[in-house]
Amino acid sequence: MFSKILIANRAEIACRVIRSARRLGIGTVAVYSEADSGALHTRMADEAVCIGPAAAVESYLNVDALLAAIAETGAEAVHPGYGFLSESAAFAEALAVEGVTFIGPPAGAIAAMGDKLAARRIAADAGVATIPGTEDAVDDAGEAIAAARQIGYPVMIKAAAGGGGKGMRLVWDEAHLREDMASAINEATSAFGDGRVFVERFIVDPRHIEIQVLADGAGTVVHLGERECSIQRRHQKVIEEAPSPLLDEATRAAMGAQACALTAAVGYRSAGTVEFVADQQRNFYFLEMNTRLQVEHPVTEMVTGVDLVEQQIRIAAGEPLAFGQADVMRNGWAMECRIYAEDPVRGFVPSIGRLSRYREPPASDACRVDAGVDEGSEISMYYDPMIAKLVTWGADRPAAIAAMQDALDRYELQGVAHNAGFLGAVVVHPRFAEGRLSTAFIEEEFGGGFDPAALSEDALAVLVPVAALVHARLAARAARISGQIEGRAPLRHMGDWVVDLGASRHDVRLSESADGLVVDHAGRSVPVSGAWQPHESLFAGTVAGSAVTVQVARSGTALTLRWRGFEVTARVRTPRAAQLAATMPAKEALDLSRFLLSPMPGLVVALPAGEGDEVRAGQPLAIVDAMKMENVLRAERDGRVAAVRVQVGDSLAADQVIMEFAPQE
Repeated sequence: MFSKILIANRAEIACRVIRSARRLGIGTVAVYSEADSGALHTRMADEAVCIGPAAAVESYLNVDALLAAIAETGAEAVHPGYGFLSESAAFAEALAVEGVTFIGPPAGAIAAMGDKLAARRIAADAGVATIPGTEDAVDDAGEAIAAARQIGYPVMIKAAAGGGGKGMRLVWDEAHLREDMASAINEATSAFGDGRVFVERFIVDPRHIEIQVLADGAGTVVHLGERECSIQRRHQKVIEEAPSPLLDEATRAAMGAQACALTAAVGYRSAGTVEFVADQQRNFYFLEMNTRLQVEHPVTEMVTGVDLVEQQIRIAAGEPLAFGQADVMRNGWAMECRIYAEDPVRGFVPSIGRLSRYREPPASDACRVDAGVDEGSEISMYYDPMIAKLVTWGADRPAAIAAMQDALDRYELQGVAHNAGFLGAVVVHPRFAEGRLSTAFIEEEFGGGFDPAALSEDALAVLVPVAALVHARLAARAARISGQIEGRAPLRHMGDWVVDLGASRHDVRLSESADGLVVDHAGRSVPVSGAWQPHESLFAGTVAGSAVTVQVARSGTALTLRWRGFEVTARVRTPRAAQLAATMPAKEALDLSRFLLSPMPGLVVALPAGEGDEVRAGQPLAIVDAMKMENVLRAERDGRVAAVRVQVGDSLAADQVIMEFAPQE
């Protein structure tokens, strides 16, 4: 066994590897860029070495800097995590030259499966079902159009050298294929240094299901069942679960057998994932093989009890697998939500800043958080915006969902925009509960955008009483501080009040009960109990006898309440104060229609339109790279560019002016 390993990665996955290595008694070396100085993974490791500037190409992708760190620390092996150099055959070969073990598959297997076109051919030869598509890369839009006509629309343009949604475009008709080809090639070149793309048929209403495999150096190959990763946005996985609600045992066995056949065919060693796309009738086709640990590996660990990082380390050290296929057992159901620094209200644009508050839900057998941050950590524009992974377990799928709902309610994040509320809205959605999933779920169910303030009747039934109780506790405290004494001055926290939730007003009457309050609201008397005090950020109590956890943030006289994906600003006033507040004029919004604003922090990659140009609605105006994704900003209507305020290569802040348009005549 190794005495010291270096983790060639950062943030959450580096912390994850450190935990398993520590349990095995192995020393760890963290590497970090200048932007990650003092990051959690550098503090967790036994040693930490700076490997360069913030840009990944100068640090986490810098093989020479990593080799220097290995030599400096005497590390015997390297765990690459995922992303960065985890699927680089050249990196694995460079380590071998230095006599350092790569904790991953052989370089030949990485190369074979890293080229998606080669992988398709190998999979077909191994008897794995594949999707109709081009056998070779397409060099230009003309070739892509010819291929798409033969395959039939819709088609998917995919990067030959990578994954993770980079260099990938779904095209429904010929009119958009030429432009999407250019974007896919640019994005693939930027992400992987390889602009080759190919075209394959897109399976309509698809589900994304993958098989976790393990293979040792003695020829043993096993699979640990499947994960369903169908809840995606822009081809990036958002929620994953194990097992899949789609599969039956026969399909599961068939997919597992094909995954193991492919794994054996490429001489694979270590943990890997064979990804499939399935239709709603359980027909499945090979997508790709990821020759690394997957982001969503914890759900497999939760249902099988197998530590995949430990298995990677043991296999790399030359140990055979200690179990066979018959020994693999599944227990219960697990679910993972990826917590991202992004703003769902503004179209999921990335967010940067410092985590001014960070509180994870309590860890238990049913709740696990894999994070690379703590309170005070900085979310920068240089790397993927994932903050953490929240994983829950239950005896069955409804129990796992219930555990996730409760955990999301208890997850406190402030300082950056984040998607925890959106995730809460997904996991309470009736269609999600039914297991009727597809990769288009978010587009179909939230295509009109996400509005956390659009309260349902269920939300009103919880948030109105909670707002009333919180107000009563605050009012009672204010009365004590001001010197009011019961019997000499009336305590104003009982009686008639108006709960203003922005879009709606609710008349309530409060009265005390033995263990809390009774809120008369909408013709019902609702008992509310809980030990909430003004210094607390979580209300944990009961409403109408049901346990609830609501996040509470105070700003002046306003309360921000968050529960089950809903977020609303509440103000509780006397009836007279509410009447007067209703007469206040609304503040007019600024007219920004003459400006193109950057919706996110990012880097200007291209400016297809210049000063004086006449532009048409839908025409590309600027291309902004944000957290490794290329975003095309388009004209909302016809007009003329009066001024361009930025240059290619400039860094942008959110809402920064990129272009100004001439006034409409």
